[in-house]
Amino acid sequence: MIGSNILVVDDEPDICNIVKEILEDEGSKVCVAENGETARILKETVKPDLILLDIWMPDIDGISLLKEWNESGSIETPVIMMSGHGTVETAVEATRLGAYDFLEKPLSLAKLLLTVRNALETSRLQRENLKLKQYSQHTTEIIGKSEKIKNLSEQLNRIANHDTPVLIIGESGTDKEAIARYLHSRSSRSEGPFIAVGVSALSSDGPAIELFGTELNGIQPGYLEKATGGTLFLKDIADMSLASQAKLQNALERQSFSRINGLEAVNLDVRIVAASHAPLDERIQQGLFRDDLYFQLSVVPVKVPAIREHFEDIPELLEFYVNYFVEQESLPYKHFTTAAQNRLRRYSWPGNIRELKNLVQRLLILGNADSIDLEEVETALGEQPSSKHPDDLYNFDLPLREAREKFERAYLEYQLKQFNGSVSKIAKNVGMERTHLYRKLKSLNIDLK
Repeated sequence: MIGSNILVVDDEPDICNIVKEILEDEGSKVCVAENGETARILKETVKPDLILLDIWMPDIDGISLLKEWNESGSIETPVIMMSGHGTVETAVEATRLGAYDFLEKPLSLAKLLLTVRNALETSRLQRENLKLKQYSQHTTEIIGKSEKIKNLSEQLNRIANHDTPVLIIGESGTDKEAIARYLHSRSSRSEGPFIAVGVSALSSDGPAIELFGTELNGIQPGYLEKATGGTLFLKDIADMSLASQAKLQNALERQSFSRINGLEAVNLDVRIVAASHAPLDERIQQGLFRDDLYFQLSVVPVKVPAIREHFEDIPELLEFYVNYFVEQESLPYKHFTTAAQNRLRRYSWPGNIRELKNLVQRLLILGNADSIDLEEVETALGEQPSSKHPDDLYNFDLPLREAREKFERAYLEYQLKQFNGSVSKIAKNVGMERTHLYRKLKSLNIDLK
């Protein structure tokens, strides 16, 4: 109970004072509301860890207030109901609406303390379980050992503990949210919330209300407040309306903002990480994105490489997502054969990580064997597996040296096409030193152009 914020809502001052003194003796911070309207305000401003709520009050009864919070989705806080005239039906209704427990007046101080302790502990465990579940569903590691991924990890580690906004740029499907989560997990805000918001999915009627909150019908916090102490990740920032862009830019500049229809300033205590697959400089030229907001967000720009830029990480990515679906969806474990992995290393991956993840999931569901072979991969990629018998592919009447040279020439010409003539990439893919590869190409009279 030490350090917990508790809100006591009761129209009887004597009860409020007694409960306040008892809970403060146990190390809690206690604030008091004598009616429903004050309770609404304190719930949003104080953000209590627990609420003790009387049923009978002059302006609104506790059950109606509990129902209001329940329907608005703002009942993350455990609520203990109190009443001197309670019935079984009232207790059942309170529990149905999300109340943790029901205490009868006159209050038993021993039962009060026990119930409060249990409610706080249950709430703590629920938060931890939710955090663990979210952690298991989202990797906070960057998968891969290529030079591109090493450079990306080093850059993120350097900027993690700086509170400046970050702009993540990358093609669609490169899992920019995973990069944002990596930043958050290594920052001083890692114990705070991580809230991901798809800008394009915000309500067209009131995107600013969802971001900044409103005071039109009582205080309703927006995402900026819900992410207080943590990180707010704004996906598809290019889709934000100009009006919301102006309000966000002003909030970043002043480090405070006002809720819609609100008068008081709210301190901005959140790190903004934005992401875009669309080139923002083009949006600025088209008048669709504010240059002042762009300059504030792009203090530290982070470029996420497409898969085709670090194809050597394909085997590790495949293994990671196989284990992910085995753990998260109880799918059977299967490994990709070497031929299947090599085929996927040569694939262009237009959908990047999203496409790879979906491919792994599909192959784990549809496959029957313990391994995933080349034929299954080609079918999943929409290609027709070769129907030729191996004996039809080669001329076995040729001398060994000539047959080997013919195969090597066809093999390396294929590699050149796959990697657009990049000898360094081919060398990595086929496992040869670059100088040896140049000699081999020259000996086979293969023109790099």
